[in-house]
Amino acid sequence: MIVSQILKSKDSTGVVSVKPGDPVSAAVILLSEKRIGTVVVSSDGVSLDGILSERDIVRELGKRGASCLSDKVSELMTAKLVTCTPDEQADVVLEKMTAGRFRHMPVMQDGNMIGLISIGDMVKARLSELAMEKDALEGMIMGH
Repeated sequence: MIVSQILKSKDSTGVVSVKPGDPVSAAVILLSEKRIGTVVVSSDGVSLDGILSERDIVRELGKRGASCLSDKVSELMTAKLVTCTPDEQADVVLEKMTAGRFRHMPVMQDGNMIGLISIGDMVKARLSELAMEKDALEGMIMGH
């Protein structure tokens, strides 16, 4: 399975983003309201400046306490991103996510972000693939 197939199977509610100058507290509210683990950071709604995850926030809370909530998103975000393309194989992307110990990856095409996939999306796609393989093998064994 390739990344573009996974993107097609996702809810098309769009990617939630914040601006680099927004306070971290605003990102926390969005994460909570939308029940998501990551927001994309974009100064213009098109370009990709970084990602801010709940893990980024929790790490800083653990170090400094609640004062980090008034920091700018750009101070806590991950700016050096690992991305993928729509034509990459899912297993390759899953390996990148596992090796990098992150759960969300922007999907880029021609310099633009076209989506965001999570490790949960990857697992769901793999389970679906395994179920189809199982059904096909059962069909062959049963002579269908």
